[in-house]
Amino acid sequence: MLLVDVRDLNRGPVETEGQLEASDPVFEGLSLELEGPVTVRGKLSRTGDQEYFWHAHVQGRFKGSCRRCLTDLSYPLDADVEVLFSASPDNADDPSVYPLPAPVTRVDVRPAVREEVALAVSAYPLCKEDCAGLCPRCGADLNAGPCGCGASGRT
Repeated sequence: MLLVDVRDLNRGPVETEGQLEASDPVFEGLSLELEGPVTVRGKLSRTGDQEYFWHAHVQGRFKGSCRRCLTDLSYPLDADVEVLFSASPDNADDPSVYPLPAPVTRVDVRPAVREEVALAVSAYPLCKEDCAGLCPRCGADLNAGPCGCGASGRT
């Protein structure tokens, strides 16, 4: 349940658990290729008048290409999330707070999942830290060894 009714929060913290499929509209517009669902587990608690704190763990896998050698790769997303949701006008300009429309009737954590996924996933993944990349002249993968054309300086 990633959409929580505040009446449930008035009774105490609420466990948030769910999966967002790669095709979920929450991920539209992100230039990320999910390999499967994103799993979310957390707890949402009331912290004040129309303020809610969410602590969660987000996991998933993404596809991409190494920024140096262009090899296809798969890499994990494994992130802890701590977010404040608030309807308070005092927090309206704070970029670290997710705004809620007043009066608050429910808290939807999916926008926070979207943003945290976008921030946690590297836009420039590497297949390995010491990836040698491609030869600028002949395009050979220098991870396989010297290319022989001399442009890479690794002949």
